[in-house]
Amino acid sequence: MASERQIVVGGVPIGGGAPVAVQTMTKTETANLGATMEQIRKVAEAGADIVRVAVPRERDVDALETIVRESPIPVIADIHFNHTLALKAIDVGAHAVRLNPGNIGGPDKVAEVVDRARAHGTPMRIGVNSGSLPKHLHELERESPVEALVAAAVEFVELMERLDYQDFKVSIKSTNVPNTIASNRLLAERIPYPLHLGITEAGTKWSGSLKSAVGLGTLLADGIGDTIRISLSTFHAEEEVKVAWEILKALRLRERGPVLIACPTCGRLQFDMDTVVAEIEERLRAYPDPIEVAVLGCAVNGIGEASHADFGITGARNEGLIFSRGKALRKVPQEDLVDALFAEIDRYASSRRIEVDASDQAEGAAWLQRIEAENAGELTPERLAAMEQLAAADEGADSALLSAIKPRLDEELSPVAGRRFSRG
Repeated sequence: MASERQIVVGGVPIGGGAPVAVQTMTKTETANLGATMEQIRKVAEAGADIVRVAVPRERDVDALETIVRESPIPVIADIHFNHTLALKAIDVGAHAVRLNPGNIGGPDKVAEVVDRARAHGTPMRIGVNSGSLPKHLHELERESPVEALVAAAVEFVELMERLDYQDFKVSIKSTNVPNTIASNRLLAERIPYPLHLGITEAGTKWSGSLKSAVGLGTLLADGIGDTIRISLSTFHAEEEVKVAWEILKALRLRERGPVLIACPTCGRLQFDMDTVVAEIEERLRAYPDPIEVAVLGCAVNGIGEASHADFGITGARNEGLIFSRGKALRKVPQEDLVDALFAEIDRYASSRRIEVDASDQAEGAAWLQRIEAENAGELTPERLAAMEQLAAADEGADSALLSAIKPRLDEELSPVAGRRFSRG
């Protein structure tokens, strides 16, 4: 269930049906203006909608005023423990303030920050982490960490409402993925405010990306979440932004740049696909359009595995095929596949049309047909399914033919022993 309320952070709408916003946080010392601004520009280029900066010291507040003025995207001041820093961050123009009411010094100090935020029209994020719950919830946390997280968030929401302030979003984060999913599902049922999603301290670029994709992807697929931040142990904040966009693109919640489709490879592979995919992925970073590009490792699966792709390649031996939206474009030598692919993409980028040469297309289609014929005896799952359908349609098919189509395998020799499946 999407949040009912909406807030606006420096012109970026969050909640109330707005697109899911991508956030990240700078890794630099905020007072180091040069390094901080360089990182902000990088994350903005990578697609961040909003950036957060830590403000633990007075000198960070001094730098914040310049950062807010020069940043290409809205800036959130991240405040803990010292409510006076929150007041000063609001005064110098922070587009929003992140606050944990549980560690800021009590309701009176929260009220001071709320009064200042209201006067300046500054939205806030109130956040709860599993590692910083109020002391009175520690016993509940031992019994039910999910209920404890939600209880803390609801208490803070009720405090804000008593202060007659609704210009805020809420986050509850945990390093535990199932707890994060369960607590956000529960909270989404109880409050109407926008939700900020994240798996806190998720880990390295590899493990943290997977944990975040599982946790946030599950919630986003449920329609829960209005803004996300991927928390990775890397000094390169733009990597967090890239992961966030891949999650949103995978769920088709937002589009930004190309989508790469690539087969996992198998024993039929006849060219150096891993380096080809890596090169294509890197070169695609320069293209802003949300085109789909497919790389198939063999011609047996042919175009059919990615017939929806705007452009793609498939290879066999020393030759390969460029295809587009289910149809062959032209056959090229294998060493020219990548350059030929990008030549087609560039033509499309400039003309917005896919140009087809009838002669080249016919040659490519004939080549693909020949490769498929050469591999006609290979009983792939797709080919078996097609043959079974044909056999089922023929009421007079004799049992000997069916037996030939569906060879009986010795369970002990089968690589999928005990894992038989039925193709519909």
